[in-house]
Amino acid sequence: MDSGTLVTVVRYAGDACYGALAIVALWGVFCVILVWRRIAQVRFRTEQEQGAFLDRLEQTLQQEGVEAAVKLCEQDDRAIPQLAYLALINRNLGLPKIRALLTDRFRRDVLADLEYRLSWVYTMIKSAPMLGLYGTVLGMMGAFGQLSAGQKLDPTKLAENISLALVTTALGLTIAIPLILCAAAISVRIRKLEDLVGYGLARFLETLKTLWGSPSNQEK
Repeated sequence: MDSGTLVTVVRYAGDACYGALAIVALWGVFCVILVWRRIAQVRFRTEQEQGAFLDRLEQTLQQEGVEAAVKLCEQDDRAIPQLAYLALINRNLGLPKIRALLTDRFRRDVLADLEYRLSWVYTMIKSAPMLGLYGTVLGMMGAFGQLSAGQKLDPTKLAENISLALVTTALGLTIAIPLILCAAAISVRIRKLEDLVGYGLARFLETLKTLWGSPSNQEK
């Protein structure tokens, strides 16, 4: 490949690299927002808010029965109400099986979904510096291509290739570093969600154990 063709290829590949970095940045931000909103949708904002819901659910079970409690949980899309709903409609399974069912559904329907969405953020974190490195290689190829052309050196074009090498590297790191911080914050929120839901499930199952001490109570 002659130097003129190499310079042309580098120029178009450099433009493509800029475009790819923009796509990675936008997709990374979109995935962060998506995961953040999903966590907000499935968790209570505070332990006190979750405790207030569980108090209301326990009162409903005691005073109005299972059917009223089912309706209360069915209207709420957050994790604890939906898991409580699942437990109530499967009340004939018995507490040990209900506990296993709720744990499995929480991991499959909530945690697995969040981890899948978060995996895209990690993919963008890894892709951005690699694209920056790719731009660095392209810039160096273009610069050395001009140096080896044997013609009068154009400092402007040489500076463009060096700029490509430096700017793409900087952009890759600029994209990756904030995404790393966002991913860390999301991981903390997921762990808090696990703790909150674990506490809520333990309390709810203890309530069921108290209320359903005898098989006949499970049918009420």
